[in-house]
Amino acid sequence: MDFELNEEQEQIRQSIREFAEAELAPHKSEWDEAQHFPVELRPKFAELGIMGVLIPEEYGGAGMGYVEYATIIEEIARVDPSIALAIAAHNSLGAGHINIAANHAQKEKYLTPLARGDAFAAWGLTEPSSGSDASSMRTTAVRRKGGWVINGSKNFITNATFAETTVALAISDRTAGTHGISAFIVERGAKGFSIAKKENKLGMRASDTAAIVFDDCFVPDSNLIGEAGQGFIQAMKVLDGGRISIAALAVGIAQGAYEAALKYAKERHQFGRPISEFQAIQFKLADMATETEAARLMTLRAAEMKNRGKVTTKESSMAKLYASEVAVRVSEQSVQIHGGYGYIKDYPAEKYWRDSKLCTVGEGTSEIQRVVIARQLLRS
Repeated sequence: MDFELNEEQEQIRQSIREFAEAELAPHKSEWDEAQHFPVELRPKFAELGIMGVLIPEEYGGAGMGYVEYATIIEEIARVDPSIALAIAAHNSLGAGHINIAANHAQKEKYLTPLARGDAFAAWGLTEPSSGSDASSMRTTAVRRKGGWVINGSKNFITNATFAETTVALAISDRTAGTHGISAFIVERGAKGFSIAKKENKLGMRASDTAAIVFDDCFVPDSNLIGEAGQGFIQAMKVLDGGRISIAALAVGIAQGAYEAALKYAKERHQFGRPISEFQAIQFKLADMATETEAARLMTLRAAEMKNRGKVTTKESSMAKLYASEVAVRVSEQSVQIHGGYGYIKDYPAEKYWRDSKLCTVGEGTSEIQRVVIARQLLRS
């Protein structure tokens, strides 16, 4: 088994790192404070293939695999996790659902502009009263001549305010349980579709998060993904890949927080010498580096399995669970090593700490990951 990136993958890592350092690093504090996602960088994202990492070249994408994708998300998150989250939601969730389950005509119409950077994607699963229990959603889709009428709302939707294409899940048959959930492509500007409250968040503040509302929103039959009732099954497949991206995001946060702490420990002097010479600090750094590397290897394992077409439900959840909790621990230790400076915005540690917590919540909480993992273990 080879755990090293090949030459092409290493080149991708380096190009994304250079881009992130040049284009994201100088503005990340400003974007965080203003809660601004830099939509203006979309052409540069597209030029690097970031807008369609996993999308086949046939539809204008980069046609890369999950190892490359995880590497890209990690490198962006190392500099600004908020941007990585938005890119991950676009690739893994919104565009990902279309890529996995849509027909050729739908892919040509919607996936191609998403891959080329002409549009952003969002994904609507979570609702105000259904988070972890997605099967209890209340948004409905009622059959009408030539299409469906959707009513309800979705909450905590990444990219909501600027996404041109949203994939939304709704109950199309209340009597069929999870087999009564369908997925629809909803275009920005569709009658009855609107953006509601934009959330004021603790972290990931440059990543746009808002509620969306469907008020007698008509969607044509041509925008139903797959067959009616297949939406929940599709969503579970989407989440298997999405959790790899959150794991990679968490690894990037941990790596960034660790590097910030290491740099500070070498520069900060107390009692006549750098604090990096004190064993208490050395032990913290050793643990931070070790846990980050372990999380990276788990993430790459899940990514490689995904590339080979294997079912990764267990491995994706394990990677997401471990990496997200590592990100929280490492970023907290980064704050601790920085001391008082770790608590102010002049240093990067506090932002990594704030951003890290979402990883243990979004795309399935740590508790839900343990449920998923346990179920997979007990089936074997």
